Amino acid sequence: MSKLWGGRFSGSLDPFFAEFNRSLPYDRRLFDQDLDGSIAWAKALGEAGVLKKTEVSKLQRAIKNLRQKVKADPNLLVAEDEDIHSFVERMLGEEVGSLARKLHAGRSRNDQVATDLKLYLREAVQKLGACCHSLMSRLVQIAVEHPATPLPGYTHLQRAQPLTVGHHVLAYVEMLDRDRTRLDDAAKRMDTCPLGSAALAGSGMPVDRRQIAADLGFTAPTRNSIDSVADRDHVCELLFAMSMIMIHLSRLAEDWIFFASQEARFLEFSDAVATGSSLMPQKKNPDAMELIRGKAGRVAGHLNAMMMTLKGLPLAYNKDMQEDKEGLFDAIDTCSACLTVAATAASNLRFDRERCLEACSYGFLDSTDLADLLVAAGVPFRDAHERVGIAVRQAIQQGIELRDLPRALQQELFPEIDQPLAKELSIEKVLARRQVLGGSAPKRVRQEIKRWQKKLAT
Repeated sequence: MSKLWGGRFSGSLDPFFAEFNRSLPYDRRLFDQDLDGSIAWAKALGEAGVLKKTEVSKLQRAIKNLRQKVKADPNLLVAEDEDIHSFVERMLGEEVGSLARKLHAGRSRNDQVATDLKLYLREAVQKLGACCHSLMSRLVQIAVEHPATPLPGYTHLQRAQPLTVGHHVLAYVEMLDRDRTRLDDAAKRMDTCPLGSAALAGSGMPVDRRQIAADLGFTAPTRNSIDSVADRDHVCELLFAMSMIMIHLSRLAEDWIFFASQEARFLEFSDAVATGSSLMPQKKNPDAMELIRGKAGRVAGHLNAMMMTLKGLPLAYNKDMQEDKEGLFDAIDTCSACLTVAATAASNLRFDRERCLEACSYGFLDSTDLADLLVAAGVPFRDAHERVGIAVRQAIQQGIELRDLPRALQQELFPEIDQPLAKELSIEKVLARRQVLGGSAPKRVRQEIKRWQKKLAT
């Protein structure tokens, strides 16, 4: 098969190296973007007087026909060509002959692939954003169902203070919203068109790069031809954004895996997203969440690999940069799949209200509230903290909770508090006190739910 660069060479490639050198097996997914760039380039060459109007029309018609042909038979892309650019040129040549060889005037595979990749990532960002939106919407729906359902909050994996299920899931909505803004920011910075930069010095054809950028939907053309073909910042940025998404999903997975354990029993996954054991009949494993947690390292690994590939590369293009696609494409596929599975899992779980309430009723989760009551009565916080700690020690010795301290002992330890602790430390009162902005009071959670519903609707 002829090469796009064969004139300089008289020998043939070693078969093993030829296969090692090929990128079509993975850059074939840039097919549509390569055609879009070729349509815009044919137009630009026509406007520059390099191609005749009839030639431009014939090329653009052939490109559209090729798109339909591959759409009808995707197996055509399983070919022996070196890369997607070679494939497109060969297929066009089969339809329009030597005219196809004119299309490459003034451009290089270097600026082609840089353009193709930005076009592809523009669509990928939209898909990832939509997946984030779907998961956020489902988490908000869980909050709607559980704005006041108590749930133990943890620090150091030790029970700390009571929260609500709604407040807990909205924490992940906040994370995913930051993820969406990172995707948006990455999209803005990649919104420049490299086409016309050629190999590294700029095209020798008098094309209008601003018009090319507009034709391809970019805000503007890139401003430096060297940077245009050497830049992969957008790849690293998107990999970082996806790595953060996966880290957030992994943390959600870890929480829910624990919540579904026999030790916690706060929630149960339906059969749609859980599996069993081939040996132990009683098992119900949260495999959906475990797979998400496991795949987080895979995406973060692709980010690290890409950064190490770019480290120390001289300007401009180097074949090392062909390594930008396999990890990137896998990360996009993995991240979007994990977001979808997480949303599916969120639609197939049930929080056990009674169990959650029971779990909040022991373990001295109301200790901070008791200290706050003393502060409200005029006791310095450090003194209140120490006195409540003494009360906790005595309660542990007696095997009771703070709210169950005998009335006489309560009056001895906390003479400033007139009301029975059982009333002041009820879960309803403990939760209701956290009405500060960002707090876990059910009233505040309901306000946040409305805010998120409005935001997600727009």
